[in-house]
Amino acid sequence: MSHRLIALNDDLRLLRDEGYNVSVESGYLIVRDVPYVDSASVVHYDGLLATNLEIPDGDHTVPPQDHTIKFRGSYPHTHRGAPIEALRHSSDPVRINERITTQHSFSNKIDGRLYKDYHEKIANYVRVLGDEAVAIDVNASALTHRVIEPDDKNIPFTYIDTWSAKADINMVSEKLAVEKLAIVGLGGTGSYILDLLAKTPAKEIHLFDGDTFASHNAFRAPGAACKDLLKEQPLKVDYFKQIYERMHLGIHAHAEYVDSANVEALRGMACVFLCMDASKIKKSIVNKLEEFNVAFIDVGMGLHVRDETIGGQLRVTTSQANNREKARSEISFADDDGVNEYDKNIQVADQNALNAVLAVIRWKKMRRFYFDSKRERSSSYAISTNLLLSDDLEPHDEH
Repeated sequence: MSHRLIALNDDLRLLRDEGYNVSVESGYLIVRDVPYVDSASVVHYDGLLATNLEIPDGDHTVPPQDHTIKFRGSYPHTHRGAPIEALRHSSDPVRINERITTQHSFSNKIDGRLYKDYHEKIANYVRVLGDEAVAIDVNASALTHRVIEPDDKNIPFTYIDTWSAKADINMVSEKLAVEKLAIVGLGGTGSYILDLLAKTPAKEIHLFDGDTFASHNAFRAPGAACKDLLKEQPLKVDYFKQIYERMHLGIHAHAEYVDSANVEALRGMACVFLCMDASKIKKSIVNKLEEFNVAFIDVGMGLHVRDETIGGQLRVTTSQANNREKARSEISFADDDGVNEYDKNIQVADQNALNAVLAVIRWKKMRRFYFDSKRERSSSYAISTNLLLSDDLEPHDEH
């Protein structure tokens, strides 16, 4: 990923060709081996500059709109021992990833304007730092021609998530980088759950569904299916894999319903999203997930028609090791669970999307991505009253 992006962009490639130790990591352009001077007028040769990359199309850089840059090292000084005030911006630590934490942010422009590209930006900051180092050591240079390629094999995307870098939340986002997730059932709600999970750094997302994708599914799913494709009626898992592997490399399609014969495939999942109808098979799957000690989130939708309007409620139930019995009391396993207009294929994609959003937010809270003061086990949303209720576990202190 790093070599590819550098090769595609003239400004990044020029930095590499000139001898800068450059790489692309966690949405940042990283430049290592930058010389600078500390408060004791000692030259250090291991400074690191980091700037978030702006790559709107996933491949090509545009002129940086942020003129500031992050720096790892002690605050730089002149060769005479005075702090370089022309760089001063802030000194707050920022964790870019597990390997890199910067200590300072610098602010410096050329003639008060934004930089025309990343080569100009890096070259300017290296010059401000390096001129002071050269005044002490004439051989000090950032042009080391030594490139360290980062370990990109764990990046699950086909293009870089530069917005996490821009917002300085890479370490928060990495909480979602679990090994494996599963979605059992790719109907309306399951497909929206996939849409949301495909934007996370989860390494693998496994899809389980044995059904085909037909016209009524198109009206419940995200995106817009073309008419010619609907005539082919592809398998749901293949249809959605083809769409989302454009973005996420770890989509795995299993063209089968989960039952007692293949439920073993769910062992070892970080979390399973159950998006299937109530049935005896569902009960056996829940039994196995509890046996495997796998957390799961069950979604449900009960709708009815009254006076030519649709009412009902949505439900999201979380089952973990500490609340298995309570979670079971919220989940329906009966085949004859009463009249549910949803089964008649009415088009309620907004309710599917909302059910999915609530489920994924719950999972992100489990991963401590979102702050969670109540740790709710089950939530329900009533359409008629627009009321969202949560059955909470014990509260804990805010942080």
